[in-house]
Amino acid sequence: MTTKIQILLLSILLLPTISLAMVNIISPGSTLNASNTNQAWSSPNGTFSLGFIPINPPTSPPTFLAAIVYSGGIPIWSAGTIPVDSAAYLQLHPTEGNLRLVSGSGHTVWDSATANLGVSSASLDDYGNLVLTRNGTIQVWASFEHPTDTVVPGQKFSTRHVLRNGLYSFRLLSNGTVNLKWNDSTAYWSRGTFNSSNNRTSPTLGLQPTGILSVSDPTLTRGAIMAYSNDYNQSGEIFRFLRLDSDGNLRIYGSDKGSGIQTVRWVAVEDQCRVFGFCGNMGICSYSGKNPICRCPSQNFELLDPKDSRKGCKRKVATEDCAGNLTMLTMEHTLFLTFPPQSLFAVEGSEIFMVGISSCRMSCLVNPTCDASTILSDGGGMCYYKMPGFISGYTNPALPSTSYVKVCSPAVPNASPSMRSDGWRMHAWALAMVVIGTILGLIALEGSLWWWCCRSSRKIGGLSLSAKYALIEYASGAPVEFSYRELRRLTKEFKEKLGSGGFGAVYRGVLADRTVVAVKRVEGIEEGERQFRMVVSTLSCTHHLNLVRLIGFCCERSHRLLVYEFMQNKSLDNFLFQTDDKPGKLLNWETRFNIALGTARGITYLHDECPESIIHCDIKPENILLDKNYSAKVSDFGLAKVATLKDHIDYLAPEWVQENAAITSKADVYSYGMVLLETVSGRRNMEVSAETNWKVLWAWAYEEFEKGNVVGIVDRRLGGQEVDVEQVMRAIKVSFWCIQEQPSERPRMGKVVHMLEGITEIHRPPPPKALNTLLPTATILN
Repeated sequence: MTTKIQILLLSILLLPTISLAMVNIISPGSTLNASNTNQAWSSPNGTFSLGFIPINPPTSPPTFLAAIVYSGGIPIWSAGTIPVDSAAYLQLHPTEGNLRLVSGSGHTVWDSATANLGVSSASLDDYGNLVLTRNGTIQVWASFEHPTDTVVPGQKFSTRHVLRNGLYSFRLLSNGTVNLKWNDSTAYWSRGTFNSSNNRTSPTLGLQPTGILSVSDPTLTRGAIMAYSNDYNQSGEIFRFLRLDSDGNLRIYGSDKGSGIQTVRWVAVEDQCRVFGFCGNMGICSYSGKNPICRCPSQNFELLDPKDSRKGCKRKVATEDCAGNLTMLTMEHTLFLTFPPQSLFAVEGSEIFMVGISSCRMSCLVNPTCDASTILSDGGGMCYYKMPGFISGYTNPALPSTSYVKVCSPAVPNASPSMRSDGWRMHAWALAMVVIGTILGLIALEGSLWWWCCRSSRKIGGLSLSAKYALIEYASGAPVEFSYRELRRLTKEFKEKLGSGGFGAVYRGVLADRTVVAVKRVEGIEEGERQFRMVVSTLSCTHHLNLVRLIGFCCERSHRLLVYEFMQNKSLDNFLFQTDDKPGKLLNWETRFNIALGTARGITYLHDECPESIIHCDIKPENILLDKNYSAKVSDFGLAKVATLKDHIDYLAPEWVQENAAITSKADVYSYGMVLLETVSGRRNMEVSAETNWKVLWAWAYEEFEKGNVVGIVDRRLGGQEVDVEQVMRAIKVSFWCIQEQPSERPRMGKVVHMLEGITEIHRPPPPKALNTLLPTATILN
């Protein structure tokens, strides 16, 4: 026994020595040369290395960055951002202890500012952290404390740190939220779950190796999750990292060890054209396929740099130098991005008025301090006047907005794409040959696939499917058109009914690859085939994590059906309104809050972010579906244009009762507020009982709120479970704001998301007024 104890003590005494031996020591005077890219300082396990890497894309003559790279050549940190020539070197100064990057001309491009601090050595650890130490143990400087554009697992990112790439920056605020900014002024993306009025002691952001981005704080029992990578917890040796890219977007990447291949696993701003300043001043962003492109508003403008369209545009003739009159260039389906401080909540950058379309144009024309204007065609009548300065634009055929820019008369629209530049001009015969060759090639490819699918369809377990249906896995994402006969077979003659929504019944179906789908009969159709196909086209362009995905449709004679992805856990009402004869799983508070937040994000996308703004008109628990992970997905959106609503009255906004009233997106906000209150309380909004003093839900809940009994509003079945009271308070306040009688008093759904996340402060809501008898005779405006 004594011998074992002696061995244990000896092992403990030797631990520092063993640990030190596992570190690759970088001694004073050690030097790396840009001319030798094979030379590097490595971590003990070889996963990370510090050396010179060529600039990508390559330059002539070649230039380099001194960077820490992950196995395969993926950079995670660099010594400054200025490229250096091949004669440059990186050195740990032999006497001063300063790590410095010196160009070929002898100029110090970057240094660690550790001169005369007693630095005796440096090392690169297995997390990718470069550390300068005194006496081999005391940390003086670390690359993790001076990040450039990347955060890796094991690195703590705090409020004193910032990621930068060009004019873009990423920060963690003291209240636990994170944001992206352009030019350190315009915040165009933010996310968080903390109350903005409650600053944390020392929040830190970290990326877990499994792909979870979260913020932690000593005052929290557990971290607040900001994002999941889409390969979360996937097995294998995958390196995940968070990077602020040069296009202003924040992304989580994944890379297999040694591959050098970076795959995007999460992106902060899904629509790249909504990144402020992406196309520079006066640049207009649009899409060519999936790729964002930049151009000028009209031929009255020219690119600042013909070789780089992202640097923006300028007027060929300044407005103050006009030989003739000023005029306003009209740009349909174009939006000038407005973020704080260029928003409704600030004075600088823009002014906002409630005016008509003609006034939005003419008032800017006669106002010397107005350079451009945007009016949103969403029923709100909001006109944004843009002051002279930086203007960032976005155009899309589906955007419900019109923008105007002040130019010297006459306003000259852009030429067609084929005549825009010499690089696109071709001889007519060459162009014809290319088009004809492409068409013939596509016909041959389609014919080959058609033959293969027809041949294969006979082998799929007796399911005689049409070739176009067999081609579903090769499609680009567009919905597949089914025949009515196919859908009858896939649903076994519509045998298994899953439920019945406001626009018709839903049935279970199974595709050839055994994928389960939900087939909806759209009832009460008031429009013809053309209008229905237009709706399908609109639905096919919606892509969001919190929306049910459209797989296909049927438009054959009088049959109108939609095929959606199947949701394993059905709809939210099955969990909220359980009875003795209809028991079900009880959702805990965390799941409920995530469902409420996911639903709000889905509706926000429909209103403000999808290619064509969509007012749902039927928000209710039955239309909030839950996948296998209990994530919320909004269904039945986009159908209000072609079908008559049914069983909808409990969630209708008061404006529905007004004769010929215009229904805007604020009607959805009202319905969402009712659903949110039901999610918190587990009660139907029109249900009355002794427990609610024989009052409807919202009236009883507001009385309890006034008494300070917020917890009393929470579903009584959660009595023995942990409930986040701060989240409950936010949810209840948001619900009361959403169900205000006047649409103008209700927040937009984007603000609802921010209030639920704790990004925006929530003022005390006034009591909602009593509802009148509901007579839905309003006109729907999209």
